Amino acid sequence: MPESDKIITIDGPAGSGKGTVAKLVAQKIGYSYLDTGAMYRTIALAVSEKHINIENESEIESVLNETEIKTEYNNTNLNIFLNNNDVTDKIRTPEISKLSSDIARIKSVRKFLVKLQREIGLKGNIVVEGRDMGTYVFPNAKHKFYLDATAEERAKRRYKQLKEKNNEEVHTFEEVLNEIKSRDKQDMERKESPLHPALNAVIIDTTSLTPSEVVVKILKSTEAA
Repeated sequence: MPESDKIITIDGPAGSGKGTVAKLVAQKIGYSYLDTGAMYRTIALAVSEKHINIENESEIESVLNETEIKTEYNNTNLNIFLNNNDVTDKIRTPEISKLSSDIARIKSVRKFLVKLQREIGLKGNIVVEGRDMGTYVFPNAKHKFYLDATAEERAKRRYKQLKEKNNEEVHTFEEVLNEIKSRDKQDMERKESPLHPALNAVIIDTTSLTPSEVVVKILKSTEAA
């Protein structure tokens, strides 16, 4: 495992702002950045493209054996590659978002991705964001944060993002809100690494904060530690 003080973990539910904040923190301190949720989305995409029943774990494992995931971070954007194909945009649909939450419950998938995440983290000097970074993947990290916000505020952010991307699958705010609540329940109640703050994580309510304000809180906390 890398030195614990060379890793900053930022966990939280969908729409809490952890992705935006993690990238900003990484840019401010010159660290690399990893969106682990995007890795689960990539597996979900691979499974979806092969039309595999997610209840069939042996078929899921066969997909994992044929899957190579690479990430490229250039200080502004993180690009995700599935078997050398750039899938950065393809993994951001509501359908893949929902499927990735289902996929994340599967033990073999988590084992596969946790191994990869830890290998990436070995380099140190990295900000990693997800749902179990501080609790399970990097339990020895010195700096751990958990971002949260009301379901309504998180849905508002997500709905705005999808509308800006002109996503034709988005219909109403209520649908996005229901998706957020459904995913919260699934992520928090799953058997494998359920979503919750690490015992020693700094919890930040982002409901009424801008991303820049959250970044200031995180940087102050890491400097004081």
